[in-house]
This record gives sequence, C-alpha cells and structure tokens, in this order.
Amino acid sequence: MAVFTSLGLSEWLVRQCSQMGINKATPVQENCIPAILEGRDCMGCAKTGSGKTAAFVLPVLQKLSEDPYGIFCLVLTPTRELAYQIAEQFRVLGKPLGLRDCIIVGGMDMVTQALELSKKPHVVVATPGRLADHIRSCKTFNLQKIQFLILDEADRLLEQGCSDFTKDLEVILGVVPSKRQTLLFSATLTDTLQELQTIAMNKPFFWESKSEVRTVDELDQRYILTPEKVKDSYLVHLIQKFEDENSDWSIIIFTNTCKNCQILTMMLREFKFPAISLHSMMKQKQRFANLAKFKSNVFKILIATDVASRGLDIPTVQVVINHNTPGLPKIYIHRVGRTARAGRNGVSITLVTQYDIHLINGIEEQIQTKLKEFPLEEKDVLKILTQVNVTRRQCEIKLESTDFDEKKQINKRKQMILEGKMPQTKKSCLITERKEKEASLLPFLTPGHPPKVFASLCMQMHTHLPASIPEQALHWWHPDPAAESSVGDVPGDRLRGSLKLSQQVLLWHTKTKQCWVHAKKRLGGGGCRREACLWFKEKPPCAFPSF
Repeated sequence: MAVFTSLGLSEWLVRQCSQMGINKATPVQENCIPAILEGRDCMGCAKTGSGKTAAFVLPVLQKLSEDPYGIFCLVLTPTRELAYQIAEQFRVLGKPLGLRDCIIVGGMDMVTQALELSKKPHVVVATPGRLADHIRSCKTFNLQKIQFLILDEADRLLEQGCSDFTKDLEVILGVVPSKRQTLLFSATLTDTLQELQTIAMNKPFFWESKSEVRTVDELDQRYILTPEKVKDSYLVHLIQKFEDENSDWSIIIFTNTCKNCQILTMMLREFKFPAISLHSMMKQKQRFANLAKFKSNVFKILIATDVASRGLDIPTVQVVINHNTPGLPKIYIHRVGRTARAGRNGVSITLVTQYDIHLINGIEEQIQTKLKEFPLEEKDVLKILTQVNVTRRQCEIKLESTDFDEKKQINKRKQMILEGKMPQTKKSCLITERKEKEASLLPFLTPGHPPKVFASLCMQMHTHLPASIPEQALHWWHPDPAAESSVGDVPGDRLRGSLKLSQQVLLWHTKTKQCWVHAKKRLGGGGCRREACLWFKEKPPCAFPSF
C-alpha cells in the first residue's frame, strides 16, 4: 500500500486522512486517484470494503480546493442510505474547505430540497429518481457547470430490470455538460463495461482488482444446509449461539421481501433478541432512525432487504446471515461485503435449502471460493422447532391484521400516478394478480404424450375441494381445447376442453384409481358447480405422486 503523498494529493488532505486513521492507500485508491487527478474518466472495480468511496472523494476535494464553486460534483447512487453515507464522507474529509453538500433522495420534502439546490452546494449526492423529478419540475438550479459526474454502485444504476434507472439517467445526462469527468465505481462492474461507452466522453482509465476471488480474504464464508420449513429454527439457534459465545456482537440478516423482513423482526423480538428492520416499505425518517440505532449498537441485529446490501459501511458488523440464498452471485457479493471491511475479520453464513443448491454452485463459481459448512447440532435446533414455527405463524397473523399489504398497494398506485398511468381499482388489481398467478402456473406440454394435458402442482383451490381428498393428490389439469375431455361422463353435461384453468380440477388417487372432478360451468344465464366420482380404466396420461 502506498502513502497518500505519493499519489499527488495535497498536504491538507493527507492530514485529514490521517486524523480519520487512514494512513495508507488501498490498491483501488493507489491506481485510480492519480488518473482522476490527471483529468481522465475512470472506472474502478474492486472488492467490497476496499475503499472505493475515498478513491473518488479525495481527488474531487483536491480539484474543488483549486477552483471552488457550486455545483461542482454530482454523485448518483442507487439507495438512499448509501447517499447519506457518501455525503458524510465528503463532509468529514472536506471540513477544512467548508464544504457544502446537498442530499437529494426520495421520501423527503421536495420543497426543502429545491431550496438547498438553489443555494448551489459544492457537492450533490442523489438517487436518480428524485433528482430527475427536480430537473423536470424545478428551474432554480442547473447542472451545466459540474466538473465531476460520479456513479457509485454503477452496475446497479446501469442494469435493466425491476428497478430500472434508465429513464431517470437519460433525463440527468441530458442536462449535464459534455465536458466533464465521469467516474464509475462498483464491486461488480465487469458486466457493464459496454455501458461506459455511452457515458464516458474520453477514453477512460480502467482498473480492476487482479484477484480472481471477488470477496476479501478476511471473510470466513459458510453455509448451513437446512430444509425450507426448518430454516427459521436454524436462524434463531444461530443467533442464540452468537449471543452466548460473544460479548460484543452485531449481525445483519438479509432476506428477500419487505414482508418477510417485517415478520422475522417481529419473530426475533418475541424471542427477546434486540432486532430492528430496514426495508423500502418504511418511511424514510424511520429507515434513517433504525440505521442510526443499529450503528450505535442500541440494537444488535438488523434484518434488511437488499436496500442495505450496497455500500453501507458499519464497522461493528461481525456476521452477515443470508436468510434466503441470493439468486445472483453479485447480490451475494454485495451482501457479504457488509462485514470484513477495511482489513477486519468477519463471517458470512448462508441458509441453503433443498431448492438452492444450484444457486450456491453458481455463487462459488463466481467468487472462486468454496463455502464451508457451519457446524451446528441438529438436535438443539429440533428442540425449538415447534416454538419457532408457532411464533412465526402468530407474527404472520398479527401482520395480516395491520395495513402492511395495503400500504404496498398504495405505494404502487402512487408510483403509477407519478408515471402518468391510471392506477387500477382494487377489483382490477385482484383480477390482474389472479391472471398473473394462473399464467405462472402453466407449464409446458409433456413430450411423448397427446396434447391433452397441462399439469402443475397448485394449492390455490383447496377451499373448492372435498375435504376428504389428501392434499398430496392435487394437480391442475387443462384438457386439449380442441376436444372434449375423455375422462368419462359427468352426470348432466360432458366436461369440455374449453373450461379455463381455474375452472376444472382433477384429483387422481393412485391406490384406488379414483378421480375427483371439480368443475365450474356456465349453464344458461347462471352458473353451478358439479362434482362427480369417475373411474379410469387405465393410467392417466402423466405420472402423479404416490401417497
């Protein structure tokens, strides 16, 4: 590691770094800072916790000290929490300059933000969506004189998917000057190299960590193989184990949905664990408050969705637990990067179910590291299994009695209004959800069989079926639309292939060869349901599970 003076930084910046305990440059800082000071566009790809934020903050502050004006630098980041953290870095390192910064993120008052922008701060740190809203609606500021455009977590900003920033970035790039320096940084940047050509105006300097391993050496990466229904019991036992063995401990638990995040928080509190949540369904002030409580060690456990997986630097975190196995290796890399930062040791534990084996194989291939099994006594887990399952179910019922799901629908409707779309009524929302669910259940035709049957396991119709039929027999059947159903006669009318997926259910019992038909048919102006017991002379055209 090189000292900062050899990188061309001013003496006052070196002193400021020293006061923060930063005495030597990390590889990403050592390679990128000189290139940025030379005026080149830069792309830096390095492991999580390797000092990427300081790699762009330090040269920007040096350039700002030479010619201070506002707005000098614009930093874009995908999450609100990360925006506040970056602004804090600018504030601390730029204190001798009297740096003025402005944070523009969603969930806060737009009028207050507009007033701050009109005062021409030196640095603006923003999420793309809210900044694009200000550009469209507010004429009290402009970005035509910025010297630096920085995209932190650039791969997330440039990727296309459920949270697509493309339209907002187009608005922002349309108002920034062509003569500027563009800096892109991330831990997983390789997939977005091609995107740089549309953003960087001159030939960029590119630096990528040479290590094939995408996670730091100080991180001990483990997994626990667990059945899906026992996962929560393993989680509770795991937390109890860390609490008993360590006096000073701090854990982040990542899960996949806001609802699951809330349920886990409620469940762990029932077990007297000091847990707090962080997810996108919370109000912004509450998110900041919860994060501050976790950072200050008031709460030892943070249960979060992936809003907390990128960039957040919380030195006290010793353990990261993945309650669900991430679907993409890069999500795993960012999650486990919340521990073992800046040379500290850390542990990551992923709860792997029987359905996640292929995901773990993909992660191991990407990070070039084999995960080791975390030793736990299964008998200790089984002791608390019933208690954990009952507690979780109680928490689910309690959450269902609140307006949690309703808030999600309200937020969805607000977003549709902002996008200029007509929000759906409650009834049309339910119809859309049902159609989407039914569409997701349609599998492909089984090769080698007549095109009669679409089959897929489904539990949606439990309430419509005779109680005596075991659940294991449930299968959806969708006959060939061009022909009548050939399963036999139903009293009154023959079942026809034109019946929709949600209108006909057949249940086949392998022992008794008995088939239950539950159908809904239109007769004249009204409708009725018919149930009948039919008998097959031979095996049905696709295999059913024995029970």
